[in-house]
Amino acid sequence: MRGFKFFDRFKSTQVHALSPSDNNSGMRAKLPKSNFTNSVSVSSQALLPYGLPTTEILEPQLDPDLKPIYHVESLADLYRRLDTCLPTDKSLLFIEQYTLLRCLGDSKLLRRCLFAARQHATDVHSKVVLSAWLRFDRREDEFIGVSSMDCNGNVLECPIAALVSGYDPNSVSIHCLCNQGCSEVVSTQTLIGNDCPSLDDDYDNDDVSFCINDELIHCFRYKIAALSSPLKAMLYGSFAESRRDKIDFSMNGISVGGMRAVEVYSRTRRVDLFSAGIVLELLSFANRFCCEEMKSACDAHLASLVCGIEDVLILIDYGLEERANLLVAACLLVLLRELPSSLYNRKVLKIFCSPEAGERWSMLGRGSFFLYYFLSQVAIEENMASNTTVMLLDRLQEFATEKWQKALAMHKLGCVLLERKEYKDAQFCFEAAVQAGHVYSVAGIARAKYKQGQQYSAFRLINSIIFEYKPVGWMYQERSLYGVGREKIIDLNTATELDPTLSFPYKYRAVMKVEKKHIKQAILEIGKIIAFKLSPDCLELRAWFYIALEDYESALRDVRALLTLEPNYMMFHGRVSSDHLVELLSHRIQQWSLADCWMQLYEQWSCVDDIASLAVINQMLVNDPGKSLLWFRQSLLLLRLNCQKAAMRCLRLATNHCSSEHERLVYEGWILYDTGHREEALFRAEKSILIQRSFEAFFLKAYILADTNLDPETSSYVIQLLEEALRCPSDGLRKGQALNNLGSIYVDCGKLDQAADCYMNALKIKHTRAHQGLARVYHLKSQRKAAFDEMTKLIEKAHNNASAYEKRSEYCDRDMAKNDLNKATQLDPLRTYPYRYRAAVLMDDQKETEALEELTKAIAFKPELQMLHLRAAFYESIGDLPSTLQDCEAALCLDPNHIDTLDLYNKTQNRAAHQ
Repeated sequence: MRGFKFFDRFKSTQVHALSPSDNNSGMRAKLPKSNFTNSVSVSSQALLPYGLPTTEILEPQLDPDLKPIYHVESLADLYRRLDTCLPTDKSLLFIEQYTLLRCLGDSKLLRRCLFAARQHATDVHSKVVLSAWLRFDRREDEFIGVSSMDCNGNVLECPIAALVSGYDPNSVSIHCLCNQGCSEVVSTQTLIGNDCPSLDDDYDNDDVSFCINDELIHCFRYKIAALSSPLKAMLYGSFAESRRDKIDFSMNGISVGGMRAVEVYSRTRRVDLFSAGIVLELLSFANRFCCEEMKSACDAHLASLVCGIEDVLILIDYGLEERANLLVAACLLVLLRELPSSLYNRKVLKIFCSPEAGERWSMLGRGSFFLYYFLSQVAIEENMASNTTVMLLDRLQEFATEKWQKALAMHKLGCVLLERKEYKDAQFCFEAAVQAGHVYSVAGIARAKYKQGQQYSAFRLINSIIFEYKPVGWMYQERSLYGVGREKIIDLNTATELDPTLSFPYKYRAVMKVEKKHIKQAILEIGKIIAFKLSPDCLELRAWFYIALEDYESALRDVRALLTLEPNYMMFHGRVSSDHLVELLSHRIQQWSLADCWMQLYEQWSCVDDIASLAVINQMLVNDPGKSLLWFRQSLLLLRLNCQKAAMRCLRLATNHCSSEHERLVYEGWILYDTGHREEALFRAEKSILIQRSFEAFFLKAYILADTNLDPETSSYVIQLLEEALRCPSDGLRKGQALNNLGSIYVDCGKLDQAADCYMNALKIKHTRAHQGLARVYHLKSQRKAAFDEMTKLIEKAHNNASAYEKRSEYCDRDMAKNDLNKATQLDPLRTYPYRYRAAVLMDDQKETEALEELTKAIAFKPELQMLHLRAAFYESIGDLPSTLQDCEAALCLDPNHIDTLDLYNKTQNRAAHQ
């Protein structure tokens, strides 16, 4: 059995190997090294120096996060525990929720979990870790000139508020008003060396002296005794010292200056008068003689001195040794808010990864698990295979106490060791995770066995899981690795049927078509998943296929779009930068002028081809990287494509490149709005308008106000704002969006003719999405055929038209609606409305079993709130109350304030209680 002595194995200079050049190692693993295929022409070989991947070596990456085998049951159980636990236990449960939901990839939901965990944290160490985690999570939207210790106005992220102990569940609604930056160093005069003030020169009443190295420190016996019970017992109890005027303190580890400071503190209760060295002596003295008040004062003062990593490196060892909670918290605050850069500091790594680190950091209690969970997560993102990542995960498993924590630590460690090709150790870790209850880790055991040449054993292992549990997509995906021929393809197709969000089956089928020289079919296959789930590795693969087909323009489009997602992405298994490939491809096609780019952008925007639009903007930014407007447009496209983090990065860059104050305020407003700070965003918009009336400022304000249940008065005001926006200079792309939004408000107000005018004006400037609004107007006017025709026009024009098929289904008969919704699901299986509609139709036809199966099929890979609520309602209607309660609990775990689900849950509970 493996002994987990990782540190002994990694005592080389590579302990801290987190090299920026290795940042894409995780991405490289997605497209393994391969030889040239016969499909690559001679003219394309220069652009494909490492060839195309082959099916023989293509394999999916294991998900390093916990993956519950049944999401609904796990979420329901977690909701029940959250509903009944003590308030002080909620923080840990919200981190468990964060862990369960990571595999769903919803960044906003994950951020809400972190917020809730921070809101319910009680000790300063947990608060410090979670506030730093929240800041790290939104690092993409930081502004130029913002320090890691600056407060963004939210108390849950505030570095100073994190150092305040205690439980305040209402803190989530508090706006922090603290000053920017870390705590100021105390301004009171600090003494040098061993000098110590005598604030009271009258020693006529002193009645005890402490002797240190032949020097006497005169003290008031009763004041020293008042510092702690042990000192009181010594000076007034039955000890010999109580009868002496002079007490020898030479062997108590305190200097003359330190003891003089004790005497001054006994009279003044102040420590800010002394140098840091003297305060450290006081801290040690306070610990030795149980002077809690003195210890707290020293702890707080030393914590106030920590403002940078150099301060941390000097003070943190003292804090850990003396168990000074606030000092340790202040040091942690600096280190964690400097992540990931602090992980490149050898001295910082020693603090977290040394052999004694586990014992020293145990003083944090449950905060120690939070700490190493956060650190290991950052390390995995930076370099999954580094020695640092291994050691941090090794510490994480030391602090894991609950089964899910042990499963998490061991599964992550298994994934890292698998990446490092340490297969036996990886297998041991996966087996430990399975023993802790994580079924998905069986895939890790199988993968490790397979890498050790035990293919049949791996196949049998996954096969047994398929028969033991209700099958889900990843099981068939994993079994396909160990199958051959037709069985492999059947498993891949079954995996896609059960979970269409898995990218590997599409990639494998596409590469297989390339091997058969069916490159166009390969492009269509990989394009299926790109249409609804944009990822750099799939874009890279399609770009390779286009190069093999010598369609360099399409290849360049995909590489440029890829760069908007990951600007530093390395292609060809991490060997060639994407920028370099862009340069090579650019020589093969006609170059566009700036005017050409704008024309292309209008054309692609009109075709609703968001990927092509991204590529055009990327090209424009290469020529003008300081153009904030272009960064902003890029962020809008990325949001539409559900690439939240990349969108926030572009918004930050738009803000940082602004040439005017009013423009900067608008982009800051969008960042605040997208991160849930609605009032602050509205304030930015209004302030921008006061400086200069602009299209974007009026549009932002209107957009924020419209994002509520509008009353007639507010609707009228929003209309005025959008009309003001349209009077300001802007381009057709944005004016089309404003006209579309204005039409929407008019529809909500029942002003259908005005709405139709807006949509038609938007269409005149090629805002193709306005067809949908115009169709809605026709439908409300009972012109169903006209509405259908309008949506047909959108389907014909739009490159990405899943939503158009979905919307057109509302304007046709049941059979045609079913066909449109099936088409929408085929194009984008993540859209939930088609499943809900089909289930409702089946329920109306009294086909309850089929209706439940329709929803269950989608919930298996996307446990979404509305589908869970609808299935709960179906269960309730057929009298299956346990299933109703379980679905309600799972839905409420996703959104505890969903009114309809709460009503159904309470109603069902009452029914169950009376049965």
